[in-house]
Amino acid sequence: MSLLHFLLHLPKIMRKTDPNRRDFLKASAAGLAVFTLFRNAKGEVMFNSDAEPFPELIEITIPELQAKMKSGELTARRLTEMYLKRIEQIDQKTRSVLEVNPEALSIADALDKERKKGKVRSQLHGIPVLIKDNIDTADKMHTTAGSLALLDAPVPKQDAFVAQQLRTAGAVIIGKTNLSEWANFRSTRSISGWSGRGLQTNNPYFLDQNPCGSSSGSGVAVSANLCAAAVGTETNGSIICPAVTNGVVGIKPTVGLVSRSGIIPISHSQDTAGPMTRSVTDAAIMLTAMAGKDKSDIATAETDKHAAKDYTKFLDPQGLKGARLGLVTFPPQRNTDAWKAYFEPFFETLRQAGATLVEIKFPDFGQNAGADRLAVLQFEFKADLNKYLATRGGTYTTLEQLIKFNEEHKEKELPKFGQEIFVNSQARGDLTDKTYLDALARIRKQTREEGIDALLAANKLDAFVGPTSGAAWSIAAVAGYPSITVPLGLRDVPAAAASGNLPAAPASIQTPGMFFFGTAWSEPQLIKYAYAFEQKTKGRVTPQFLPTFPTKA
Repeated sequence: MSLLHFLLHLPKIMRKTDPNRRDFLKASAAGLAVFTLFRNAKGEVMFNSDAEPFPELIEITIPELQAKMKSGELTARRLTEMYLKRIEQIDQKTRSVLEVNPEALSIADALDKERKKGKVRSQLHGIPVLIKDNIDTADKMHTTAGSLALLDAPVPKQDAFVAQQLRTAGAVIIGKTNLSEWANFRSTRSISGWSGRGLQTNNPYFLDQNPCGSSSGSGVAVSANLCAAAVGTETNGSIICPAVTNGVVGIKPTVGLVSRSGIIPISHSQDTAGPMTRSVTDAAIMLTAMAGKDKSDIATAETDKHAAKDYTKFLDPQGLKGARLGLVTFPPQRNTDAWKAYFEPFFETLRQAGATLVEIKFPDFGQNAGADRLAVLQFEFKADLNKYLATRGGTYTTLEQLIKFNEEHKEKELPKFGQEIFVNSQARGDLTDKTYLDALARIRKQTREEGIDALLAANKLDAFVGPTSGAAWSIAAVAGYPSITVPLGLRDVPAAAASGNLPAAPASIQTPGMFFFGTAWSEPQLIKYAYAFEQKTKGRVTPQFLPTFPTKA
């Protein structure tokens, strides 16, 4: 009997009933948490229950780690060593971490000394985290956005504000994660999780599947239990998509809650950093540390008025009681009945938890909305990136020079896709251009005044909820408003025949999520709803690093 055959039949051994494939996946993930698949030198699939070092770290939470350090069972140094060993062994499959911090252990030692003296900075004291490789660190690590063009650039003069916030809170930044190069803003045909520097990051559930981007490495690393938590960045879906695809929690904050200074930019009207974790609790802990006013980022000018001092105070298991939520659904073009059958029980869970669901449809923003959104990003990317590169220093100080670099090194930078977005952005004017100003005004009005805020007021809603999808996260992202996705597990998706211009779709397994979003600065409410839902569903599934989808015997 082959290993895959054994795994596929394991639930039949464990249960008296014959489960479907989704039941198998959930049962095998829960029952075989420390088992992994790997291939030997001959390419044969092998089975090894001892392949993952320190299985006690699998699915552990930040509060649990703090309890172990408080009791003396763990130290920050030992915990850092454990996660570094997991990265060394497991990330050969996932390729989510670009480099580890050579100073990580000395940082952990210093934090252990503080703890011995009775000083504990926050719930992140001594906690190992990973951050995306577009976030500046003034240390011995690189900051490249995944591009070989910045590999030899000078080390940033200072930490990004968010990196400094984490350090101040006592987090141990143990490394940088891979990403879709330039945060997925180089080509219209880019491959999520691929960069010239880090090559391809792999989905931890099924290694041959898309990990989504651009915060691919952060989502994969958290899901694979290579760190306690991670930081991603988003312009439009770059936290939410890799979070849902890799089965973790992701929070995309209100633009301005978390400073962007020291983060390689795309768009000052949409960019933000945010936490990616395995639980809503850990995400709230991370967001508490990350938020803050920064004089270098004008978007944070009002942050002190709106930011909560401690987002964990909103972790209420009864938080859905009395909530009035707009139910936003974007069913797929195929398999609609199967899609509805899967999600309806989760909607019912929301209702049983005390929420009132009001079906809502967002207005059709028209065919020109997509063009407006892209234009705004291109204008801002050119201006914002040139400003960043000029202050960073190094050989390449403009977008124009980066385009030339990619052409001159196309065997390494352009082997899989081009740089159309780079070229089109370079052709844009400056930020006084009427085309830019009009497009920005239109998309903000559509997504804010005529979109999220209008629907909230007209229907007397507290927030919105629905299956995590690109249509939903794009509305929140373009508005600059907050959102959070919560994992639902693994969904068995049936095959679909060809339809219209759509080719036939094979059966697959997806990692769906439930998406909560609302108006500006509504993170406390969204965290409350997401946590209550998470406690009712417990959908997170531990990845098994399978080479591809299992098939039925």
